[in-house]
Amino acid sequence: MPDDVAAARAAAEEEAAFAHPAVDPDSTAAYGDHPDQLIDFYTPRVEAVPGGGPAPLVVVLHGGAWRAAYDRRHISPFADFLARRGFAVASVEYRRGSAIPAQGGSGPVAGRWPETFDDVAAALDALPRLVREKLLPADVRRTVVTGHSAGGHLALWAAARHLLPADAPWHLDRPAPLRGAVALAPIADFEVADKLDVCAGAARQLLGGEEKFAERRPYADPSLLLPTGIATTLVQGRTDLTVPQAVAESYADAAAKAGEVVGLTLLEDVGHFPLIDPAADACAVVAEEIAQLAW
Repeated sequence: MPDDVAAARAAAEEEAAFAHPAVDPDSTAAYGDHPDQLIDFYTPRVEAVPGGGPAPLVVVLHGGAWRAAYDRRHISPFADFLARRGFAVASVEYRRGSAIPAQGGSGPVAGRWPETFDDVAAALDALPRLVREKLLPADVRRTVVTGHSAGGHLALWAAARHLLPADAPWHLDRPAPLRGAVALAPIADFEVADKLDVCAGAARQLLGGEEKFAERRPYADPSLLLPTGIATTLVQGRTDLTVPQAVAESYADAAAKAGEVVGLTLLEDVGHFPLIDPAADACAVVAEEIAQLAW
């Protein structure tokens, strides 16, 4: 496909995904004192369990290259889509990069070290308590974490916290209580993403720039945190120009070398954004992948 045609199609996919109006949550809870430390809850719209009973809980981590311009509102139609499929949904906000360019930079900074990671860890740790407090009809024993793009990275990272270096403040002594992780077009291998300049060097920015990249990778790069022992599936569009297929494939290869089988669902003629577009067939595939792990 010619580059201009591919770019035009990618732009149309992004426009379609962002055309849906934001969907207000049923409730919101704070997991910290910062204004961005919030979780939106969506109650299942249909009965998920025959005969009643609490629904599986899906934790959603939004993407946007860990940059401030993108918050959880853009993924709220996807969260609502999952709720209409019978899931209880917790959509997590977290601190992202500053809207002010770094010194000598030309655009907003991706992520905040260590705050972005502080927040994801704190949100996941607080969820069982918040679910109880909000009386959400959710079975936290059937929790699946999912995320798109940069959020896909965070989902994989959240499932691997027990493999972090022992001095990491987010380290867990045992695997997180997750039924699985479904990462959508994730920035899953920082070395490959950096070589491909994914999202204008977002992974390098997240870790603090050139001088900190190698030092901090063992604390942040999912491809170095394997095998997790947690069922994991990646969903990736073959025509994704934002986070190319090679990034997901590199993570899957690293998992295989570590002795772990990671599912990799490659979707033909699908780019970056249909995975979270409720009107796209790819989004239904994502919901099915989540259901496979939740049950």
